[in-house]
Amino acid sequence: MSARIIPVQPFDYVVFGATGDLTRRKLISALYHRFADGQFDERSRIIGVSRAQMTDAEYQDFARKAVNEFVEPQYRDKDTIDRFVSCFSYVANDVSNRDVWTDLDSKLRDDPQIVRAFYLAVAPSLFGPICTYLDEKGYWRRDARVVVEKPLGSDLASSMEINDAISEVFAEDQVYRIDHYLGKETVQNLLALRFGNVLFEPIWDAAHIDHVQITVSEDVGAGTRGYYDDAGALRDMVQNHLMQLLCLVAMEPPASDDANALRDEKLKVLRSLRPITGEAAARNTVRGQYKGGAVNSGSVASYQDELPDDRKGSRTETFVAIKAEVENWRWSGVPFYLRTGKRMATRVSEIVIQFRSIPHSIFDHAEGAPKPNKLVIRLQPDEGVKLFLMIKDPGPGGMRLREVPLNLSFAETFHERTPEAYERLLLDVIRGNQTLFMRRDELEAAWRWIDPIREAWDNAPDAPQAYTAGTWGPTGSVALIERDGRTWHEGEH
Repeated sequence: MSARIIPVQPFDYVVFGATGDLTRRKLISALYHRFADGQFDERSRIIGVSRAQMTDAEYQDFARKAVNEFVEPQYRDKDTIDRFVSCFSYVANDVSNRDVWTDLDSKLRDDPQIVRAFYLAVAPSLFGPICTYLDEKGYWRRDARVVVEKPLGSDLASSMEINDAISEVFAEDQVYRIDHYLGKETVQNLLALRFGNVLFEPIWDAAHIDHVQITVSEDVGAGTRGYYDDAGALRDMVQNHLMQLLCLVAMEPPASDDANALRDEKLKVLRSLRPITGEAAARNTVRGQYKGGAVNSGSVASYQDELPDDRKGSRTETFVAIKAEVENWRWSGVPFYLRTGKRMATRVSEIVIQFRSIPHSIFDHAEGAPKPNKLVIRLQPDEGVKLFLMIKDPGPGGMRLREVPLNLSFAETFHERTPEAYERLLLDVIRGNQTLFMRRDELEAAWRWIDPIREAWDNAPDAPQAYTAGTWGPTGSVALIERDGRTWHEGEH
């Protein structure tokens, strides 16, 4: 059954950072797919703003090239592309220089029926100046929306400073802090699994679940990006992506699917996390940095070799593993093991819910001991859900137990393209739906938990543990989970 396409109101989407990598690789292709599916048409406008000098026609050509490069051939149609790029226009503007601010009056429509949204695909240092520009030029409206990309700070203090600058102009209900992981279909399906089925919620607690694993591994390296060396895996991945996934797994059932009802419950989880400070960081966290090795049958350099000369010797972590604990009634005693890294064995993002063992086995003489049930939610690649159960292996000759998965593969089940995360999120902004966006108090609660870990690492004499590219990280991450009598899930990747 095909998904029902619900069109959105006509809009003016102003994209600051219009010629940047994010816009070229993700935003334009996402908007193209939504246009091709009929969720908006030529009545909407996409207005690019950047420092580069460019005409409307040249920016339309930029958009056309992005579609041809980043949209799969089977979804490209010349007539559709022509109509899509006709929505694009361009304004050259250096928002970092107040003396040369350019007007958008000829591009923006002063019509309350046209949704007005501003996407800030720029460095966070420009968020404040752009918001001031929008206010002083009269482009702010009470119903306007502003979308901000990470990183929203490098710690709690800098995050609050950035958000203060945004809130000088935009109210909290106008601000959309984007985390593309929350737009993934499988992440949203976690909510459907928990709260749309009677099977799971009664056993979604410490009495039935032994532990939870959340893994986001990448086979690519950090490259030479100065941003990554300043941030590291803890700030780049754990503070936002992994903690949001943890919240969705651990939160209490919200009263409804209203955005604030859901975000209220996520906030409670963040405030219930046991602090990891001082010596606890040495016990419950591991940081690593990749050295040379082989990934996808090709040799790759170490992180240090990829860095420019002025950054050699960097102690920035490219891998993090954390044992987290949620101190509330539902999850008392259940560890949440988080790990993420660059240059790992494969690219995979998944959540593993490991249930407890059966209290008593009647199969004393069976071949193969019963294994605890396990729910594996795969975010990427090959999105899907697997529930591992014990069955009898068919055939005569006694009882032979075998673990097999009930497999829900999105590709095999729905037989259609799974929309990318940005497709959903970009148009949720137009709909005014903040469910999949972070609220300010969520963001600050996450930083309050992360900052002491960062501080403990900065004060520790030891450097990140080395791990060979193409592996599952440093040996310390194995010890972190195995000293509790558990192992990382690394099956069928």
